[in-house]
Amino acid sequence: MSKLLIGKLSDIDIRGSRTVRVKETEIALFRLEDGSVLAIENRCPHKGGLLSEGMVCGTVVHCPLHDWKVDLQSGLVKDPDDGCVMTFDTEIDPEDGAIYVTI
Repeated sequence: MSKLLIGKLSDIDIRGSRTVRVKETEIALFRLEDGSVLAIENRCPHKGGLLSEGMVCGTVVHCPLHDWKVDLQSGLVKDPDDGCVMTFDTEIDPEDGAIYVTI
């Protein structure tokens, strides 16, 4: 595992997202209302919709294609649908707001 510097907290608006590509995997980072940042694979398990373009409600992102709901903390799809995406640990440096993702 490696910890990668992704950017600064100020790069992502509250309730906004940002994407980064690490090798073959595109990762979506979401900044929640409480200031935390969560990272998941940027691909809905249903039809591959870009989750970074979905609407965030609490800790759930709604896929923009068919409204599948994916929990940003666990990566699990909410009932009645089924599936999961990869999640990645995030860390924010309190000194300078740097965001790190563990791959």
